[in-house]
Amino acid sequence: MDYSVQMYSVRDLAGKSLDEALKQVAEIGYKQVEFAGFFDHSAEEVRAMLDKYGLEVSSIHSGLDLLLQDFDGVVEYNKKIGNKHYIIPGHDLSSQDKIDAFVENVNVLNKKLAKHGITLAFHNHAREFIMNPDGSHVYDQLIYRTDIQLEVDVYWAFAGMKDPIALLERVKDRVTFIHLKDGTGEGRGTPLGQGFAPIKEVREWAIANGKRMVVESETLKPSGIEEVKICFDYLKTIE
Repeated sequence: MDYSVQMYSVRDLAGKSLDEALKQVAEIGYKQVEFAGFFDHSAEEVRAMLDKYGLEVSSIHSGLDLLLQDFDGVVEYNKKIGNKHYIIPGHDLSSQDKIDAFVENVNVLNKKLAKHGITLAFHNHAREFIMNPDGSHVYDQLIYRTDIQLEVDVYWAFAGMKDPIALLERVKDRVTFIHLKDGTGEGRGTPLGQGFAPIKEVREWAIANGKRMVVESETLKPSGIEEVKICFDYLKTIE
């Protein structure tokens, strides 16, 4: 089984040397990476690093605002590094007005990106499953009012609505990636296998349904690289 790794997990090293971070995740055994920033590197530089270490881009995390401000530049950069999946990692959707504006924007951008062979997706946290103070519910509206893809974060789905498998079944046809992330019931993240999220069951569901998985563990304890190695080693024990 090949896994991607969310590079935010190793931000302590990537912020100093993206090249070294990519080298070390490849040495652990990850085959793809999901970027969360490029640390001022050009697309050509990023592509060269990926080629050097035999890595592919599974996806990137980047904001809605960047797409709105520089659509052509974003498309050009992503094409050069070989990325076909642009994932919005979160957005302020705390009221119905904000949800309405977001829905309008992503519906337009989804069609524009598709013309360039790039899919648009949304990555959840726990808050999208909890009703806003004005009574609006974010995740339901993303499902019913947009056609964008969904990257389901296992841990945040567990924290927000307790049953990631039920969510995955509900949105099965829209799932483009699954974030394998673990943590406690109190919102504290852990490496895979050290929390309470149903990682093994989700992994089995992903394999059965042909869904790609991205490993994320973001506490940097004792370091990002050591943490994502713990995750990789845990996944080997449940294969």
